Amino acid sequence: MRRLLAGLTVGTFLLATAACGSSDGSSSSKSTSSGGTTTVKVGVIPIVDVAPLYLGQKQGFYTKRGLKLTMTLAQGGAAIVPGVVSGQFQFGFSNMTSLMLAQSNDVPVKAIANGVASTGVAGKDFGALVVKKGSTLKSAKELEGKKVAVNTLKNINETAVRESVRKAGGDPDKVKFVELAFDQMPAALDKGQIDAAMAVEPALTTMLDQGAQQIAWPLVDVAPNLTVAMYFTSSAYAAKNPDVVKKFQEATAESLAYADAHPDEVRQIVATYTKVPASVLAKVILPKWPADPNRSSIEALEKLSETDGLFKKTPDLNTLLP
Repeated sequence: MRRLLAGLTVGTFLLATAACGSSDGSSSSKSTSSGGTTTVKVGVIPIVDVAPLYLGQKQGFYTKRGLKLTMTLAQGGAAIVPGVVSGQFQFGFSNMTSLMLAQSNDVPVKAIANGVASTGVAGKDFGALVVKKGSTLKSAKELEGKKVAVNTLKNINETAVRESVRKAGGDPDKVKFVELAFDQMPAALDKGQIDAAMAVEPALTTMLDQGAQQIAWPLVDVAPNLTVAMYFTSSAYAAKNPDVVKKFQEATAESLAYADAHPDEVRQIVATYTKVPASVLAKVILPKWPADPNRSSIEALEKLSETDGLFKKTPDLNTLLP
């Protein structure tokens, strides 16, 4: 199942949702309880963004509310959505495009807690478009006809890169997007298998250490202080387990605030769920972990996603967001 989920793109996760099983609150979608502690499974991605959950677990923010988190790694939000809806995970971390796509297709998901946000500063964001050392490519406009890696096709990073190309005066439809996991991007770029990559930390710093050059900051180009991702659950689980959801929300809010205030501890905890060396983690640019999502930035992303033709119908943000 994990291999299946890891290989899914946004365009195929709806089929996987149907194949994984129902979301009607059957036993497969229930968290387990023992001795007053409820264990919940959370689908996450091995990137800096989810550090607050690991920190919160370590600091006891979840334990004091009777929760124990079991994290499972996936390639992207598009793979995590069907896992949550089917009950494989009780909660998940996903970019906003995957969540809006699911909602627009009547997939029963509900965002419940803020996840991560862009710094909003070009040149100092945790996500960037990079090219190999010595590349003649100097701007996003020059990516026409070039091979650009994103972690998931037809998703937030592709939409963001397309906006950078558009703002630079290029035609995003002429870019050749390829799907590649973040941790595979450094080697692919170094070997010349791709011309550019939309990377987030810690893969970004790994590539910069290899001499890669940043040419654009797509998440910044989408909207100021973009809400990139949120934590979510299935509508069925939220309806049947409101107390667990509330505890998760409270503990996550405390974890986000703690992560924002303790950057050194963030770098240390990332080393526990990735293979990135401490020397690299010391230099990563951290994202922002605000308490609340930035609705206007999500609306901007929604419009760009519609421009890209990702939605069959406009997502209902009032239903999706907390």
